[in-house]
Amino acid sequence: MNMWKKMNFQEQDAVQLINSDFRDLSLAANKLAQHAIKLGGLGFGASFFGLIAAIAAVYLLVLDRTNWRTNILTALLIPYIFFSLPSLIFAVFRGEIGRWIALIAVVLRLFFPSRFPDWLEMPGSLILLIVVAPSLLADTFRGNIVGVIVCLIIACYLLQEHIRASGGFRNSFTRAHGISNSVGIIILLVYPVWALVVCLL
Repeated sequence: MNMWKKMNFQEQDAVQLINSDFRDLSLAANKLAQHAIKLGGLGFGASFFGLIAAIAAVYLLVLDRTNWRTNILTALLIPYIFFSLPSLIFAVFRGEIGRWIALIAVVLRLFFPSRFPDWLEMPGSLILLIVVAPSLLADTFRGNIVGVIVCLIIACYLLQEHIRASGGFRNSFTRAHGISNSVGIIILLVYPVWALVVCLL
């Protein structure tokens, strides 16, 4: 009888241990799923903010080419767009479509310089940069901490130059043309800060 009791206690202990292990496994799986969702959301946020930042950089290029001329060095927006453009759009421009656009831009610039508008120089330079960039630059540095730091440095430099050209922080937000430039440059700051947080997590 004592032997049967001992066997029952041992079986109950084994069942309790198995149940405890299953509870621990389910808690660990739940935590893993939560962390994966959180990091996936952060990664989506980085690519979304990268798209918004690229659009803001194009907007600043357009502003500079219109009658709202600014004193910022807009050539820095080209590497910024190169590093912040989402991978899907970057791959499209790096493929056949980008090669054809680059070919047309080069032919127009070489053989019809009078018909090549000034406002096409920066976008043409961007397409050429995307198409001819070596894989080390295009695949390795884009989307990692090096590209993010380059974007952060460019955004900080453009912001301080814009504030200096406007005559102070308050003037950069109160003048009629300064507001649009200030908002565009601040949007440029959002992407690298968010992507830096994602890289450090």
